[in-house]
Amino acid sequence: MAKSPSPAGSFEQPLPAHGTSRLRAELVNSVYSQSSFSESLESTAASSVDDLRTHRPLQPGVYVPTVCFFEESTEDLDVDTIAKHAVRLAKVGVAGITTQGSNGEAVHLTHKERKIVTSVTRRALNDTGFTWMPIIVGCGTQSTRETIELCHDAASSGGDYALVLPPSYYKPMIKQDSLMQFFEDVASASPIPILIYNYPGAVSGTDLDSDAIIKLASHPNIVGCKLTCGNTGKLNRIAAATQAVTPSDHGSGFMCMGGSADFTLQMLVGGGSGVICGLGNVVPKACIEIFNLYQSGNFEKAKKLQEVVARGDWAAITGGIVGTKSGLQTYFGYGGVGRKPLPRPTKEEVDHYAEIFREIVNLENTL
Repeated sequence: MAKSPSPAGSFEQPLPAHGTSRLRAELVNSVYSQSSFSESLESTAASSVDDLRTHRPLQPGVYVPTVCFFEESTEDLDVDTIAKHAVRLAKVGVAGITTQGSNGEAVHLTHKERKIVTSVTRRALNDTGFTWMPIIVGCGTQSTRETIELCHDAASSGGDYALVLPPSYYKPMIKQDSLMQFFEDVASASPIPILIYNYPGAVSGTDLDSDAIIKLASHPNIVGCKLTCGNTGKLNRIAAATQAVTPSDHGSGFMCMGGSADFTLQMLVGGGSGVICGLGNVVPKACIEIFNLYQSGNFEKAKKLQEVVARGDWAAITGGIVGTKSGLQTYFGYGGVGRKPLPRPTKEEVDHYAEIFREIVNLENTL
């Protein structure tokens, strides 16, 4: 069954509106206010962002960074499958959707295509009764200027939150104070709240420590983090210092999120808020069930399920986006291939991906 919308106003994350926060936002916006940032923020998704100061609240739970689908012969966006996949996930009870993440091949998309993916996802959710479901949009890129532009694009396409990686191309020249300034400038200029995305594997090893994230969390437009670094100690420290949201306590409203399904239970025990996991593209019900078992106090069953999910997540991690799409194609009849230069899997590789996903898909089909 689909999750019900949260009560009005619960887990609300307001944008900065007064005092020094507002002044800083105005100053930073003045720097990035040239024509490329002055496009209309009117939604292309039918009233999904009528009021940019009211956002769909983030709830504790499982979020899925959706795969982007392409027509096999042309590599054009397959908007029908993008829409159907989002609805499939919503119907089984995910707490939210993330577009333009690593699984979404954001680095293979033009700005226009990024906007199309988010707006198609928003429209599909709205049309099937999931108007309450938040969309987090990946907006990280190499310059402060373009990152802010992507945040504006996300807002105008129906996104509710921006997920931002640290820049890394000029890593030797970008010191800690420059990284901190990057996130503060982006947060102050973004029309939607942001979550810090800590994924060292995607950014030349740049790894924000808990002290940095805790400090950045004091910015009123930074409302959470995604820790794909897998460091549960870091997650514990951030969750405690920020009084993060948990399934049983709203806390400060800050969302401290794990970045993969293989430590969902550990994240919950450590005081985290939820998980944004690529494995959810293939087996969303199995990922959600760990959450449900934990909430009901059935820790032994949750532990046993986590063992199976961790093995399934290793299949997704080692296979990457190619393996994830192959698994979707084998077991659910859609998935296709990635954009070049990502390789097309051979028959032997397709068989291999089918085998390593078999256990977790069999479990999924029992739920």
